[in-house]
Amino acid sequence: MKRTEQREQAFILLFEKQFFTEKTCNELIDAFNETSEQKASKYAQEVFCKTCENTEVIDGYISEFAKGWKINRLPKVNLAILRLAICEMLYVDEVPDNIAINEAVELAKKYSGKEDSSFINGILGSVSRKEK
Repeated sequence: MKRTEQREQAFILLFEKQFFTEKTCNELIDAFNETSEQKASKYAQEVFCKTCENTEVIDGYISEFAKGWKINRLPKVNLAILRLAICEMLYVDEVPDNIAINEAVELAKKYSGKEDSSFINGILGSVSRKEK
């Protein structure tokens, strides 16, 4: 399975987590594996759990750079994409920032829309510049 597909699995898990906040990461992974054609890859599971563990820090970056937007007002799709990409940028050493950003923009184009992909690109670019 390509990394892009694994990332998409992690995105779906993160999106679902926003609706099932009381469920643990493992419960959501188990549910995903029961209902999906393909089981969640090891990478998708690791990034999903790492994002959940670090949501507070990740959301701090989103709040800092999403000028005029509160976290709870962002579309859930965009929030899941941003959380995934920022997690990769901060906590996954083998993924360069530009790859995480490009993949997030592609997810946004597929699931959200062109205007939202520009918004996501801008926030992630700011996060990347801050981390250098």
